[in-house]
Amino acid sequence: MKKRISHILFTVVVLSVLLSGCRGFYPSQMFKTGSDFSYNNFDTTGVKEYVIRPFDKLQVRVYTNGGYVLVDMESKMPTNINIPEYRVDKEGNIKLPVVGHVHIAGKTIEQAEKFLENEYAQYMKNPFVLINVTNRRVFVFSAGAEKGDVVYMDNDNFTLIEALAKVGGISSFSKAYKIKLIRGDLNHPQVYIFDVRSLKNMKRANFVLQSNDIIYVEARPKYASRLLGELSPYISLLTSILFLYGLLYK
Repeated sequence: MKKRISHILFTVVVLSVLLSGCRGFYPSQMFKTGSDFSYNNFDTTGVKEYVIRPFDKLQVRVYTNGGYVLVDMESKMPTNINIPEYRVDKEGNIKLPVVGHVHIAGKTIEQAEKFLENEYAQYMKNPFVLINVTNRRVFVFSAGAEKGDVVYMDNDNFTLIEALAKVGGISSFSKAYKIKLIRGDLNHPQVYIFDVRSLKNMKRANFVLQSNDIIYVEARPKYASRLLGELSPYISLLTSILFLYGLLYK
């Protein structure tokens, strides 16, 4: 009888595991693509300049005399100085001191700086404008869905390797040969695949990122630990039943 109960419970456990399938083992898996998925080809036309868009946050610094004060005070300026931020509204306009509301969306940073220099030229001598977009970021999942970080881009040529370095690299449980980059409209995204295991692929991995890119490093399967987690409740149940059976029928 005892042996029969063990066989029945073992069969239940095996069927439960098989019926659970991959979803049971990896319920948190994200951005899955099938084996026949067609990834995007890499664009070799060069780096595209960032274009200011609605809801961007900009640091705008305006100086007179062609920025002479910067040359004179660079070594004296405190490093923790707070530079005010200005938000681009949904219409693409920004409200700045002196010049008021101006339309700035759709311009590159260089174009916007020149545009504002012309606007401020009405009020000051030889204006010099510097713009920094502070809300450009990418989203990095460096160990599957288990670890996610928001990484802010601190330069115009921010690459995939820099983003991975910012989050501490790739974990020992991640696939360095299967890094997905998801870009653009999430209804019809562009998806690229990277392999950084060998140096011959590093040129491709030096891919320049765009704001709001999603980087997903696929995790290695942990079959043993996952299987143990799935079986633990059934093993506990089997142990309890056998213990009770032993007490009642010994």
